[in-house]
Amino acid sequence: MKAMILAAGKGTRVRPITHTIPKPMIPILQKPVMEFLLELLRQHGFDQVMVNVSHLAYEIESYFRDGQRFGVQIAYSFEGKIEEKGELVGNAIGSAGGMKRIQDYNPFFDDTFVVMCGDALIDLDLTAAVKWHREKGAIATVIMKSVPRDEVSSYGVVVTDETDRIKTFQEKPSVEEALSTNINTGIYIFEPEVLDYIPSGVEYDIGGELFPKLVEMGAPFYGLVMDFQWVDIGKVPDYWRAIRGVLSGEIQNVSIPGHQVAPGIYTGLNVAVNWDKVDIQGPVYIGGMTKIEDGAKIVGPTMIGPNCCICSGATVENSVIFEYSRLGPGVRLVDKLVFGRYCVDKTGAAIDVQAAALDWLITDSRSTPPSQPPAESQAIAELLGNS
Repeated sequence: MKAMILAAGKGTRVRPITHTIPKPMIPILQKPVMEFLLELLRQHGFDQVMVNVSHLAYEIESYFRDGQRFGVQIAYSFEGKIEEKGELVGNAIGSAGGMKRIQDYNPFFDDTFVVMCGDALIDLDLTAAVKWHREKGAIATVIMKSVPRDEVSSYGVVVTDETDRIKTFQEKPSVEEALSTNINTGIYIFEPEVLDYIPSGVEYDIGGELFPKLVEMGAPFYGLVMDFQWVDIGKVPDYWRAIRGVLSGEIQNVSIPGHQVAPGIYTGLNVAVNWDKVDIQGPVYIGGMTKIEDGAKIVGPTMIGPNCCICSGATVENSVIFEYSRLGPGVRLVDKLVFGRYCVDKTGAAIDVQAAALDWLITDSRSTPPSQPPAESQAIAELLGNS
């Protein structure tokens, strides 16, 4: 069976992570989110997967390659151009445009197929969903999830009639205006005929353009509400919640890697730490070859990537630190995400470490930062603390 993963977006709402990592490659405890999607597809018999790529396409292609080690076959549809010097310049053509481009190149979708966004953790029963879609005689089905009414303003709402046929959509309506509490999860089931309604060679969106056309035509277009785990990683706060959910055990289809050295404390290989001289309170994951110096304090839920250094007297609480980060001595990092030269709070607001002259405080662990006077260290510690 065939499927498509949408992976061409720039992921602007997950910056600064997506400056150098495409959204499908964002790691959930060292494992790209798209890898979980491939495992789900394989589990339900989808073994031929097309992936449209554009932004940082090489990162996706070089990791997943032909899909052999993931038990599927993968091919890539690059949206953009190759300049004279061989540089790839992405130019995404929309989710529906990406589907049409693949079909125009050579008809690939020849039976019922699934399309899903490459930025969510899900444990959906795809087999049951496809069976329902076929029984309905649908040309397109949107997989929906019911959410509490006070959360509808964060999502695209789907309104259906008593036969589950889709009547209309509402994009992030207010709680008062929402006509439904069923939301679009970005998981779709299509028949090949749907591609006849997508124009060739233009940017075209599934949700914003194709779906309204299907409603207007009165096509057999349905919405299916299913009870499943769906963790969207569309924004920095979403990613934050995903990491917390995995560490706390709320997200059960993702296992914590490494080995458990104490209740709620997991490590990768060769972590350098004297457990008698640090204060670590789970749930915490510490990546391999990371050094935790004496006197450091780590309070979960916290993820510290591989090859990091948490210096003496530093405190890390409810934070996510990516690989090769060094947190200076005595600094208190609370509710922060550290990624390269950026430090981001849980709302997504970023501090450019270099521009703010904090690069001595949070640095690449492979380099040796200059020493700083105690007064300056205290001032920066207060800036990065739980203010």
